[in-house]
Amino acid sequence: MNLIVDIGNTATKIAVMDSNNQVVARRRVEHLSSEMTAALLDEYPYIDKAIVASTGVGDECVCEVLRRKVAYFLEFAPTTDIPLKNGYKTPETLGADRLAAAVGAQALYGERNMLIVDFGTAITYDLVTDGVFRGGNISLGMGARFKALHDYTSSLPLCEPTDEKIEFGQTTREAVEQGVMSGIEYETEGYIAEFCKKYDDLCIIFTGGDAKNFVNRIKNTIFANCDLTLCGLNRILEYNAAKKDNE
Repeated sequence: MNLIVDIGNTATKIAVMDSNNQVVARRRVEHLSSEMTAALLDEYPYIDKAIVASTGVGDECVCEVLRRKVAYFLEFAPTTDIPLKNGYKTPETLGADRLAAAVGAQALYGERNMLIVDFGTAITYDLVTDGVFRGGNISLGMGARFKALHDYTSSLPLCEPTDEKIEFGQTTREAVEQGVMSGIEYETEGYIAEFCKKYDDLCIIFTGGDAKNFVNRIKNTIFANCDLTLCGLNRILEYNAAKKDNE
């Protein structure tokens, strides 16, 4: 079994997975400590491989525990080998979550042309064509949009996502809710329409913690998988472990 640790901007996602990308157990914590890591390994003693990826600064204490306690440990870095060609011009600045999501999409849906939309703290739109990660764009995430409207104005309320879809808000709260939700909807639909003009067989994949808020609002979605990054990290771990075994 494999331990997957994805240290994001707002939380750390942890999963115990098998080699077929099946999730056996999962956790979400604000901060993963070395003590929690050791306790997790005691709870699941059959874990023999682990990977840690971070969108910012990784937790060295956690990495040190895993180096000591598992047979094979991988700290995902820009130089880590992956089963996907990377066409990004500055790979050293590419977020681990974006690349892992692309690898996960290929592992789950095959070598298709894909637009991967990750609804997280930021919204990323990433393109994979002909087995190559081409890059993409980064936009402000839903939660950050709500917070910015509240923090940078004197009277707008702090709002939350809504399932209600109306053309125009008739209260200030409705105006903020619909402005943020519809703004992301129209933005995403614009990307989808533009790339679908260029790639007839384009596969659209939604992922990320906020994807659930847009799956029903945006009708072009073909696949929605909130575990895409975890699946990609698991695939990268298996790929590198197999290479090491063959050396």
